[in-house]
Amino acid sequence: MNSPRKSSPRSPRRARRGQAMVEYSVINWVLIVGLVIGATVKIRWDEDKQANVIDLFLEAYQIYYDSFYFVLNLPFP
Repeated sequence: MNSPRKSSPRSPRRARRGQAMVEYSVINWVLIVGLVIGATVKIRWDEDKQANVIDLFLEAYQIYYDSFYFVLNLPFP
């Protein structure tokens, strides 16, 4: 009688590579979904002002940059 074949176990290296691909895919999916939501969701601050998250970050960065420019151009030595 022939003995049943034993299936070879998967190598640990292959399992780790598969886990890395799953983690990479999940991280990319989260970043893409976050970017899409950030670009499309509007936040209403006042009756007249409504902006998405990316616009708010860019506005905050512009204020931050302008404050450095202001301090560096002060007339003090």
